[in-house]
Amino acid sequence: MFSYFKGNGEDGLHLAYSRDGYSFTALNNDQSFLKPELSKDKLMRDPCIIRGADGLFHMVWTVSWHDRGIGYASSPDLKNWSRQLYIPVMEHEPGALNTWAPEIIYDKKHKQYVIYWATSIPGRFPETDSSGDGSFNHRMYYITTKNFKTFSKAALLLDPGFNVIDATIQPGGNGYVMFLKDETKRPRAEKNLKIAFSRNVAGKYGKASSPITGNYWAEGPTVIKINGKWVVYFDKYMDHKYGAVTSADLKNWEDISGKISFPEGTRHGTVFAITQNEFEQIFGKQ
Repeated sequence: MFSYFKGNGEDGLHLAYSRDGYSFTALNNDQSFLKPELSKDKLMRDPCIIRGADGLFHMVWTVSWHDRGIGYASSPDLKNWSRQLYIPVMEHEPGALNTWAPEIIYDKKHKQYVIYWATSIPGRFPETDSSGDGSFNHRMYYITTKNFKTFSKAALLLDPGFNVIDATIQPGGNGYVMFLKDETKRPRAEKNLKIAFSRNVAGKYGKASSPITGNYWAEGPTVIKINGKWVVYFDKYMDHKYGAVTSADLKNWEDISGKISFPEGTRHGTVFAITQNEFEQIFGKQ
């Protein structure tokens, strides 16, 4: 399954499916499954969906370009969603410019959910304040929750020494591996994907790797394993299409962008798996 947005995210959640992980087909005639209701902007960008320990699907998303909170909703079947909840994760930071591309993972060790995102706070990391677009100089932050009613206070998750956004975390590498975007634009543009490792979900993460993507700008990584190989999908946003790289060992990477296909206009989404039986119960035979 693949959750994504189109345009600016104004029409909400889109879903696509694939049986091989290479060719994805839009569901619901590529119409939205859920309309955004939160913030004055009412956007649903970067929708991230996981299946929780409770069996429900949990989703977080970017509600606005400039708000200091994120959106959350849950669903038993990807069609019927709970009331949309605004989580004010960075309201305690009046200088925060944004909360972008939140993601969620279940931490089995501590039996809690970890929600993480990118925020820019001018002056907080002055050594790279001039490295991004305008005033933006992001780092990754996170909160934890067991019930989506009470939440920890936001804390720093990752400061790799450069402007960073769009992190996604997966179990792997004797702990966890974080796929992230180096958002550096100046003095030399990076705009590529890298990885870092930690023994715990919330860090501390080691030094970021060299780029795993090629000579193009990439963002919004999302990751799944297919036949024992890591597959990282990402938005080639300057080229208005999706790309992918694959690896068996998280060291040697092969670009397979030419082998994948996504619905036209797919933007920054998340891949996750359900069974064929579940799929047919929810969406019927496709």
